[in-house]
Amino acid sequence: MRVSYDTMLAEFERVLKKYGFQAERAHDAAEIFVQNSLSGVYSHGLNRFPVVVDYLKKGEIDPDAEATCVASFGNMERWDGHRGFGPLNAKQAMNRAVELAHENGIGMVALGNNNHWMRGGTYGWQAAEAGCIGICWSNTCPNMPAWGAKDNHIGNNPIIFSVPRSNGEHLMVDCALSQFSYGKLETTRLAGKELPVVGGYDEEGNLTKDPGAIERTRRMIPIGYWKGSGLSIMLDLIATVLTNANSVSKIGTFGDEIGLTQIMIAIDPSKFQDASVTDEIINAIVTDVKSSEPVSEDEEVRCPGEGVCRVRKDNLENGIPAAEEKWNEVLAM
Repeated sequence: MRVSYDTMLAEFERVLKKYGFQAERAHDAAEIFVQNSLSGVYSHGLNRFPVVVDYLKKGEIDPDAEATCVASFGNMERWDGHRGFGPLNAKQAMNRAVELAHENGIGMVALGNNNHWMRGGTYGWQAAEAGCIGICWSNTCPNMPAWGAKDNHIGNNPIIFSVPRSNGEHLMVDCALSQFSYGKLETTRLAGKELPVVGGYDEEGNLTKDPGAIERTRRMIPIGYWKGSGLSIMLDLIATVLTNANSVSKIGTFGDEIGLTQIMIAIDPSKFQDASVTDEIINAIVTDVKSSEPVSEDEEVRCPGEGVCRVRKDNLENGIPAAEEKWNEVLAM
């Protein structure tokens, strides 16, 4: 089924106001969820919305809490999210990183004690829209085994890189450090599909493409095996050092995935060169990559983020694809 942008926005907004959001914040928060689904990231839009409502019911998200700066040194700052609504705090933190970048060339905000930011690409795209290169990441609860381990002690800590183009068709990588995020596992399972490549282990300890089996064992494989495991540990270390907040290990003691740690970095390339020069550099690289010979006639060689604008246009015109059971769950709230 498909749902119009305005209808989905209105329903999300209605539910958030019911659970304590003031009108303006409810609209801004609902917009982030709908924008995620509009961009084709359904796992962190409609599909994740009921989870957030459950956290609101349990009092684990304070709908009125806003992130505040607790320490500042030149072009880097440390902020406390006060266990508020993760996406709004993250958006505020990236806004500040962009301000610092416009002033100094580069800006960094280390945001601790926040909640889940939903789709990390939201903030990479936000930086690109402001003409900045964006780098951001979040830690998570312990939801992935370190390479060589059976039990979960590291997070699939998502990391995002974005590069701005003046025509708005920015390039961006948004990826968890597991082969597939838990949101992608859920989306694939709900669609009744198999993963394109193995993503983790089943109950017998065999590598599998079955998303449901991986959800049950919670034994995902890191991207690049030991490389993804090492990256996950390093991102957690850097984020925790810069915030002096919660590590993956500590988050694991909270019961639910709350109190996360996030880093927002913005870099303003216009300090070095005009936007037209940046566009020329990007376009030359993109053209070269896309000149690659595809492995088959029906394959398309793409650069990261190229499909976003195409998906957004289709979903605006024809409605946002929605898992019926998730949509009905929202309507019943």
